[in-house]
Amino acid sequence: MTEDFLHYVWKYKAFNLSDLKTLDGEPIQVIKTGEHNQDAGPDFFNARLKIGTTTWAGNIELHLRSSDWKKHQHNNNGNYDNLILHLVYENDEAVSHTGKPVATAELKNLVDKDLLNKYNQLLNAKQWIPCANQLNTVSSFTLNNWSERLLIERLERKAKVISALLELNKNNLEETFYIQLARNFGMNVNALPFELLAKSLPNSFLGKHKSSLFQVEALLFGQSGLLEKQFKDDYPNQLKKEYEFLQKKFSLQPLEAHLWKFLRLRPVNFPTVRIAQLASLIHNSSGLFSKIMEAQNVDELQKLLSTGTSVYWNTHYVFDKESPARLKNIGDAAIDNIIINSVVPFMFVYAGYKGLEEYKDKAVALLEQMNYEKNNITLKFIESGLKLKNAATSQSLIELKNEYCSFKKCLNCGIGISLLKK
Repeated sequence: MTEDFLHYVWKYKAFNLSDLKTLDGEPIQVIKTGEHNQDAGPDFFNARLKIGTTTWAGNIELHLRSSDWKKHQHNNNGNYDNLILHLVYENDEAVSHTGKPVATAELKNLVDKDLLNKYNQLLNAKQWIPCANQLNTVSSFTLNNWSERLLIERLERKAKVISALLELNKNNLEETFYIQLARNFGMNVNALPFELLAKSLPNSFLGKHKSSLFQVEALLFGQSGLLEKQFKDDYPNQLKKEYEFLQKKFSLQPLEAHLWKFLRLRPVNFPTVRIAQLASLIHNSSGLFSKIMEAQNVDELQKLLSTGTSVYWNTHYVFDKESPARLKNIGDAAIDNIIINSVVPFMFVYAGYKGLEEYKDKAVALLEQMNYEKNNITLKFIESGLKLKNAATSQSLIELKNEYCSFKKCLNCGIGISLLKK
């Protein structure tokens, strides 16, 4: 039993309403349960109840035991002055506030035991998600509705992070997009050093030299700290020499090379290869941000983001170590990852910044045009009986797993609520 369960019971009136009474025996008629408060203060605001013959408007607090009132130090807290009911699962002591008794009702004998058992089963489930064995019983209507809401939650959460970065960049959209794009080139493992690299090397500096791929590479590799050693090959030595000139020109301070991770990465995902690809994209693109925001479909975006590397990287994954010849073009999966995790959430931010809601619709439409992601989370959902249609679905399910299932927030989940109501 948790307080969250009591919140669910009250919010959805999942108890025997007809027998709800105060401890003094006065009948309680629920006119409005109130607005669920997730922050400090009473659990429900602006409720309306008829207690006896009097109608009250105010707030409601819920506890497992009435003695929790004192434990939580509510008795002298002004936030509870407008309380109209203290709802408890079990009454174990009288409660007062500012010297006056608080109207209290007990739910212990009013809650369906089957409902409590269903909740405990979810709470104590040992599967990879609490409802793994019941997912195939949930209606497609419920799944689709909840999936749509989860997708918007995920996009809004990502947009919030980008908006904070945009504010730090004094509302410079192109600079912020460049940082977000660079971060995405690092995938999960090297996302942070790529972000730090972009923040330490403004897009405007690169713009002054973007006509030369060699100079763009010199700036990015030099600033990454990966040129801070002796080399055998001519190419890294030339990059190093060029960077020393550009470093003085722009007063740059490179990152520490130890920030970059190579261990347990496939060679094509080595940060050296990814930096070379980012350099090539910057060199070959003109007005990239505007073109991406105006792209009408996924095919356009994939062409805009498609890039390779300079010739040196055809036979190298790292400096000074030759490998069999292979073009290091950025793969389709990596491009799709950039669209999903950088372009689409940035469109959400752009929509709010420009006051153009149609960009939000376009962002969702792009996800609906793309194949669903294949990773540990999505494959597990497929094993549990769900059918994934596109990237919009996979993004929703990733949000579900990471923000709900992992914390067993079944009482806040559309799927969990539908299972409890059965």
